[in-house]
Amino acid sequence: MLRQYELVDRVLGYDPKADEALINRAYVYAMKQHGSQMRASGDPYFSHPIEVAGILTDLKLDTATIVTALLHDTMEDTGSTMDELTKLFGAQIAGLVDGVTKLTRLELTSERSKQAENFRKFLLAMSNDIRVLLVKLADRLHNMRTLHFIDSVDKRQRIAQETMEIYAPLAGRMGIQEIREELEDLAFKELNPEAREALLKRLNEFREESGDTVKQIADEIEAKLQDEGLSAEVIGREKRPYSMWRKMERRGISLEQLSDIFGFRVVVDDVPDCYRALGILHTSWPMVPGRFKDYISTPKNNGYRSIHTTMIGPQKKRAEVQIRTRKMHEIAEYGIAAHWLYKEGPVDTDASGEFAATFRWLRQLIEMLEHGGTPEEFLEHTKLQMFSDQVFCFTPNGLLITLPRGATPIDFAYAVHTEIGDTCVGCKINGRHMPLRTRLENGDEVEIVRSQVQRPAPAWEAFVATGKARSAIRRSIRAAKQSEFSRLGRQILKSAFEAAGKDASDTIFERALGPLRKSDVNDLLASVGDGTLSPVQVLHTVYPEEPVAKRARKRVGKGSGRDERNGAVRVTGRGAGLGIQFAPETFPLPGERIVGIMMPGEGITVYPIDAPTLEKFDSEPSRWIDVTWDIDPEVPQTFQARLRVTARNEVGSLGHIATLIADYGSNISNLTLTQRDADFYDLQIDLDVRDIKHLTRIMSALNGLSCVNTVARPRH
Repeated sequence: MLRQYELVDRVLGYDPKADEALINRAYVYAMKQHGSQMRASGDPYFSHPIEVAGILTDLKLDTATIVTALLHDTMEDTGSTMDELTKLFGAQIAGLVDGVTKLTRLELTSERSKQAENFRKFLLAMSNDIRVLLVKLADRLHNMRTLHFIDSVDKRQRIAQETMEIYAPLAGRMGIQEIREELEDLAFKELNPEAREALLKRLNEFREESGDTVKQIADEIEAKLQDEGLSAEVIGREKRPYSMWRKMERRGISLEQLSDIFGFRVVVDDVPDCYRALGILHTSWPMVPGRFKDYISTPKNNGYRSIHTTMIGPQKKRAEVQIRTRKMHEIAEYGIAAHWLYKEGPVDTDASGEFAATFRWLRQLIEMLEHGGTPEEFLEHTKLQMFSDQVFCFTPNGLLITLPRGATPIDFAYAVHTEIGDTCVGCKINGRHMPLRTRLENGDEVEIVRSQVQRPAPAWEAFVATGKARSAIRRSIRAAKQSEFSRLGRQILKSAFEAAGKDASDTIFERALGPLRKSDVNDLLASVGDGTLSPVQVLHTVYPEEPVAKRARKRVGKGSGRDERNGAVRVTGRGAGLGIQFAPETFPLPGERIVGIMMPGEGITVYPIDAPTLEKFDSEPSRWIDVTWDIDPEVPQTFQARLRVTARNEVGSLGHIATLIADYGSNISNLTLTQRDADFYDLQIDLDVRDIKHLTRIMSALNGLSCVNTVARPRH
């Protein structure tokens, strides 16, 4: 454990103007507050904040951050209060301590929601002052270094998993690679000890076989650069076990196939020297194709800049080389700490320049906090943001957009602006119209096609890769569902009240708000529309003595084309809205009699009147809803239908069937050969038709083909 004078000497060593008295006062106060508290290791609890402060001195952080480290557990684990810390150490330090203080222990398993909510609050605090994150990372690092003292295996596993999923990626996002790699390796040691031991054994064997190979290669590279008149420092280092493990998983190779277990860094004076060094290396030794990345021209989100290449270097050894300037090297090692601006005041995360780019990802997370849904969603989005690799794409105007690998044009649109994402209907990639689910590649130029009547489709959520896009899509869908359910609820209530001969105005509906615990009429209507509240309940609440007739199938109209009956819910097609769904595998068509069934929380599900599934709802007449088709003949629209065809197993049969369907103006969307015998085969054909009459004409024509034995429309 660091002694008081040792800690002060460390800080004064890199910041002679540090407030020595403030550090001493915090040291004494924290030691007194923690008193006789002990850690699982048997050490005095006070050793923990001292070690956390020591980790932060390695990053050469300011006095306020070191003092915060000393005090970071006092509000959580002792009787210290915000007011007391403000009085003794000032509002700034008290605010930092409050930001670090955990409201409860973060958990990923049994208390997942609580963990997500705490992480949400932590990020909010971090957004106001980034030093909160730095103290938290140092706190987690020391806890991981002493994790083995905890007896409970489950608890160790939970903490390690949490570290791997949240804190290590956060350290990486802030560019603090040393802390990230140590956190990952310590978590890896707990989560997969067998794999780690096998990797360590491989490293030991390599050391015994190669001796001073790493130093010899580094010296040879440095000598080659010097021979060409370039002054450079070449550093060889052994990769950590988790880094090796991740590479094995990514490449799908075995431990025996892993060759590049050492990396080399070439540190030069300026950017032109970086490219000069690259030229010397590539002309001296063959490079490995596909292993070159230029993060100087296109830096990572965390501010990291360097040139990466892999070559078959000296002694025919495969060598990964990173070429960077001294300033880049400091940023790569210390991340945000290398940018430190707190001596002149807090960092402006909205400022322009290299430093502000480091915080762009953080501002995106805060935007999600303001508009997102549940804490679990936010945690999911945050992990997506932190774990992703990157691709660099451009707008037609040349604006560079950085996205995680696997991102699609939808992600691109939302990265430019939320409104552009919400109104996206298509895209051009490098001048070609492409599907919205296309994965973007480095260097793609993306043009978004927009329409003001468009809204995000629920299917988008399945293929977006960024948290911002996923959050915006869910937010839009929630709003659209609320609006749709409210519209449906009004129709359903109007139908029920008019059937009872009662007025169906908002003034009447307001009478039910109190008894049914609804905040306003829209809330009431939405609850009816999504099926969580039945119209009968509302009617009985407003008119307790009014008898309500039971619904039956005979109340459902024939509904061919446009039906002008009052009160029935209008069904306009498969894209009608989020509140009305068609039952899977039933394929109702305009011109058929249909019925709606309320599904609590989901709205109305539409069935053909002869669907066998409806029998299970016979005992629940209150769930039956009067629905009718409302198809505009002026607006072309198709619906999916399904046929089962038994045809002769002879040359040309399938061609005749497909040609006839096309001649009748229909398109086959799916075709499955369900059974094949020597004489016949059975087909299941999904096709697009306008209505029941269109389908009937196609079925009659198919029956007339000599190669067709039977045609039937399956009912489920």
